[in-house]
Amino acid sequence: MKSSDQEIQKELAGTLLKIKSAPDMLDFLRGLLTTKELQKIPTRLRIVKLLKKTIPHQKIAKKLKVGVATVSRASKAIQEGHFKDVK
Repeated sequence: MKSSDQEIQKELAGTLLKIKSAPDMLDFLRGLLTTKELQKIPTRLRIVKLLKKTIPHQKIAKKLKVGVATVSRASKAIQEGHFKDVK
């Protein structure tokens, strides 16, 4: 990743951290993301939570109607140390 990309991502993270309420966050996300993108985020969070409960990939994929590759991508992110605060 280029350093300019990293700077932009840091700026985004800083902006997100300044948002103090759920309604304001939803308003921001609705303005930033397409409807389809916004719908995928909660599903991905559910995938992470189910993986942390050691539910098998195939079962998660079937339950949430997503591809096994999507579940595997979340699993890899967990192995890389992401989602430490998600339970």
